[in-house]
Amino acid sequence: MAQNGLKFRTTRPVKVGSTIVGGGAPVVVQSMCATKTMDIDATVAQVRQLAGAGAKIVRIALDNEKEVAALKEIRAQTRGVNLSVDLQENYRIADKVAPYVDKIRYNPGHLHHIEKSKSIPDKVRWLADVARDHGLAIRIGVNCGSVAPAFLEKYAGDQMTAMVESAVWHCEMMDSYGFDRFVVSLKDSDPAKVLEGNRRFAARRPDVPLHLGVTEAGLPPDGIIKTRLAFEKLLAEGIGETIRVSLTLPHERKHEEVEVGFQILRDVAAGRFISVPDFGKGLNIISCPSCSRVENDKFVELAQAVKEMSVYAAAHKITIAVMGCRVNGPGETDDADLGLWCGPTTVNLKRKDTKLGNFRYDEVLGKLRLELDKLIAERA
Repeated sequence: MAQNGLKFRTTRPVKVGSTIVGGGAPVVVQSMCATKTMDIDATVAQVRQLAGAGAKIVRIALDNEKEVAALKEIRAQTRGVNLSVDLQENYRIADKVAPYVDKIRYNPGHLHHIEKSKSIPDKVRWLADVARDHGLAIRIGVNCGSVAPAFLEKYAGDQMTAMVESAVWHCEMMDSYGFDRFVVSLKDSDPAKVLEGNRRFAARRPDVPLHLGVTEAGLPPDGIIKTRLAFEKLLAEGIGETIRVSLTLPHERKHEEVEVGFQILRDVAAGRFISVPDFGKGLNIISCPSCSRVENDKFVELAQAVKEMSVYAAAHKITIAVMGCRVNGPGETDDADLGLWCGPTTVNLKRKDTKLGNFRYDEVLGKLRLELDKLIAERA
């Protein structure tokens, strides 16, 4: 079937505040605030900025109870906007934030961190009950950099299967608890893996709406190309009921994520697809979207500086990851040839999963270049 020129699957509809995801509804474009949640004025302004660009759902990250009071005030000043909250590594605050949002997102790979004596099914049941009691939707958000250890162990050496099976298991738990107001996302920084993961999941659970995203797509224009490489194919196949474009951008430009999302939808509906045959065959820089988890705003400047510094290595098939927080930083730099995991005052420089040291923001670029030169020389 087609909707606004796009194919769509007959998934069940999931209500998120005043909007519907799935069920044949038009694809929903959403985004995420990059501001600090405790900075109420800045976050309210960004919620309005993103909603003004057309985002039907705006996500805010919370990590602890101290931020709940800020969320309450943000909600009071953004009535009419559908808010989603990212629970990060602290699922226990779900009941505290529930009165002020329309949707909660939890990461199956983070549930084991807290209250280790409780089983994962018990934790998921509690989340489903909280959502049911408050009329909320849930996103089961599986991320390549934080797949649940139990699934990585069970499917050792096959991260893709671990991701898909983790998502399917969580859906089955939701089913068993009688909760069906949920969507799923399977995200990776590699467009090819996003394609594979979502196709495999869609075949297993064609009833569940999918939230598409290429995580850590990076700086424009490369980040836009990576996103399009995954989104265009999936949307053309009718896979994807809501999309989020993740770009490394300064706060004042975050609305561009929404604009790019709508442009992709228009292009796919019109049959306009990009063709970049050599993309991804050389240097690959991945960087996470600036969001409220970023611990130092210099992260965005550093990502841009890395891109400019490494131009000379464009022909080499090397991946450099620039990550802005502790949530995704450790895991998602492990897979990169060279990684920068940014903290509040220093940056962790890594080569694969080996830490090379902590460096100030103003000195890490030189250290990175030395390691990049070593890597090029070794491969030569």
